[in-house]
Amino acid sequence: MTDVVSLELLLDEETDAAVRAEWDALAQAGLPSQAQHKGESNRPHITLLVRPGLAQVAAEPLSPLFPLPLTLGAPLLFGAGRTRVIARSVVPTAGLLALHARVHETAGPGGDADHTRPGAWTPHVTIARRVPIERVGEALAVWSETGEQDLPARAVGLRRWDAASRTVTDLVGHGTLETC
Repeated sequence: MTDVVSLELLLDEETDAAVRAEWDALAQAGLPSQAQHKGESNRPHITLLVRPGLAQVAAEPLSPLFPLPLTLGAPLLFGAGRTRVIARSVVPTAGLLALHARVHETAGPGGDADHTRPGAWTPHVTIARRVPIERVGEALAVWSETGEQDLPARAVGLRRWDAASRTVTDLVGHGTLETC
């Protein structure tokens, strides 16, 4: 589906750099990594909502919720078959869950992707996609040597990713990694 739009939390400079270091360590070890995705919009983020044809979302009700303290935690595995996605968990605090619910309220009703709906959402930051199942242990070993188990972080922005036009629109944070 090409008309899919997502709303994504952006991380502070220190957290962004720490996650990119994890990406780079996997790539240097010859493993799949988000570092291999060279798209301009590729940066560490937390997806809050995915919906086909999502109209513009008002940022004003969301801005007061930033910056939002977070903790990136232990690795998660997603997927089935011969490959997995490796991601960092994001500890689901009351503040993060409230922001997630507020984003969905602000967006209004729609055909949200099941995995982004309140009550079914697993907050995470993707580290690597398409990791062959036989290399997952190796990838986790590399990650454990690079990443802190619990990484303090802050969400400092919110962006809209439009898959059809391949464009990013900053909603909160004005495209910077600075605090809002």
